[in-house]
Amino acid sequence: MTSVQFDWKKTSNSVALPVNNNYSDCAAKLNDDILISNIRWFIIFRWGIIGALILIHVIAILTPDTLIQFRTIEENNWPIIITLILGIANLLYIYALNYCKPSKFNTPSINLWSQIIVDLICLSVVVHFIGSTATPAPFFYILHIALACIFFSTLESLLVALIVSGMYTIVLLIEFSFTGQFSTTITVDPAVAQNGKTINHMLFWMIALDVLFFTVWYLVSRLSLVVRAHEHQLAEAYKRINQAQHEKDQYAVLMTHQLKSPLDAIRSKINLIKGGYCGEVPQEIKETLLKIDRRATNMAGLILDLLRLQRLKETCSCNADNKPVDIRKTIQKCIDKLTPVINNKGIIFNVSIDHLIYNGIPDQVEILMENIIANAITYSYENGSVEITSNLNKQNNSATLTIADHGIGIENDDLPNIFNEYFYSPRAALHNKATSGIGLSIVKIAAENNHLNINVTSEPDKGTAFTIIFPEVQFSETVRKAEPNEIMDNPLQQQ
Repeated sequence: MTSVQFDWKKTSNSVALPVNNNYSDCAAKLNDDILISNIRWFIIFRWGIIGALILIHVIAILTPDTLIQFRTIEENNWPIIITLILGIANLLYIYALNYCKPSKFNTPSINLWSQIIVDLICLSVVVHFIGSTATPAPFFYILHIALACIFFSTLESLLVALIVSGMYTIVLLIEFSFTGQFSTTITVDPAVAQNGKTINHMLFWMIALDVLFFTVWYLVSRLSLVVRAHEHQLAEAYKRINQAQHEKDQYAVLMTHQLKSPLDAIRSKINLIKGGYCGEVPQEIKETLLKIDRRATNMAGLILDLLRLQRLKETCSCNADNKPVDIRKTIQKCIDKLTPVINNKGIIFNVSIDHLIYNGIPDQVEILMENIIANAITYSYENGSVEITSNLNKQNNSATLTIADHGIGIENDDLPNIFNEYFYSPRAALHNKATSGIGLSIVKIAAENNHLNINVTSEPDKGTAFTIIFPEVQFSETVRKAEPNEIMDNPLQQQ
């Protein structure tokens, strides 16, 4: 038996592709949606840096000699000070991002700029105390240059590279010019101490690192432009695909409307002939008319499904009229509507569900239930049975509704594709030649619009169970669970 969870929840944190009006706009910074996503990642990364600084402080307390060997100062208070500054700054960034309304002075760009400036100042302090030439600490400046190239426009990232160069120059000047005055607060490179702090040594590191900084800026900024150009092309292609899909859907709707009128006329004429209003007809013609009528009925169902599918696609859950939906009454209504088909196949329904109220789009919830129940009937064997049961989770006010049949089932390879438009397995086509492959596509869109997930469990020749997951329901303790066959007042349940 195979089980697949289908989740169609729309996440609000999805990254949007930037759509620009022309290629030159690719040099601009990323849009706010992408900036916010990257800011959150940057904040998480900074928590890791804060953790590393706390570890350094712990090592400084436990084994101070270890840090001295790595040319760290004997006075080890600076790690905790930097940690406090970065921690408080991180909390302020999170507060501004999540709890403050966007304004002129609270934008993702300003948030990111403040993060880079504070980080560079803290990094300069760390480089000063650890050593500007004796350790690889200055190379961490490169990370901020690379991030600026990714987050900002070319000119803004160049400004960050200039700030980095200036800060590193200041650190060098302090370390090489004022060693005698601050000998207890800065690192002294032993190799340099023996030969004296020469201006040539300082100039060598200044020029070498500045060349490295601006080389990294140039390479990463060029790569960023290429990536943004490809993002722009991808966004345009995505826009064209959506437009083509929309035009295709509109054409399908137009064609179905054009087919509907002549089809209704054909069915009307057939009914007149079958009713004897056009005189007596030979038996052979009657049989032919019955075949035509069956085909026309199947085509009418396909047209109805296409129109339903398009209507559901055009419905947005954010502006739909959500109302409390009584699930028991909806199930009752669907079964009543499908009673002729149920009678024709001799299906026995066993219904045992709780009184559930879900806030959704009433007609779409009904369409969803009707299509799943209709599928259970269609793919059941003659004189089979269908069970509809519910299960409540009162701890989080959620519920599940399971519609299970004992029919032909679904092959394991086909199960992940059953909600794709116009998909039907060879097994289903053999059992039901009138299938259109649209019914479960309708279920998918209705579930997505109503924020519902569906779990499907199936085994060939054993049956299929659709479990609808309601994330939040209302129920009354005073309303007891419906006993099997109780909610349906029709003779089917007495078989």
